[in-house]
Amino acid sequence: MAVSGIGPYDPQNIFAKILRGEIPCNKVYEDDWVLAFHDIGPKAPSHILVIPKGAYVSFADFSAKASGEEIVGFNRALGAIARELGLEEDGYRVIMNVGPNSGQEVPHYHAHLLGGGPLGALIG
Repeated sequence: MAVSGIGPYDPQNIFAKILRGEIPCNKVYEDDWVLAFHDIGPKAPSHILVIPKGAYVSFADFSAKASGEEIVGFNRALGAIARELGLEEDGYRVIMNVGPNSGQEVPHYHAHLLGGGPLGALIG
């Protein structure tokens, strides 16, 4: 079943390939629930992509189908990564795009963790 207008999960998407080790990444964090790595086209001094290890298309899909453990693990990982990178003191932003109108480019749920300097307006 398609969720959020972007179709069913595609196991050949780039993040699935990164999770399988077929494509390298600049990893900053990994645990049982997530893999986090530097975005190759950063929009802030610190721009980390945090992806669940499960096959979810978007936040809509993840929130509807993930187990409670996966949801808690994902959210705790976001906080742990922000703390480890020293982003808490000056602030950071977490963005999760859902579907084509939001600009979601990869059909694997992910969060953008941005910080390390002034981020400007939320929508410019």
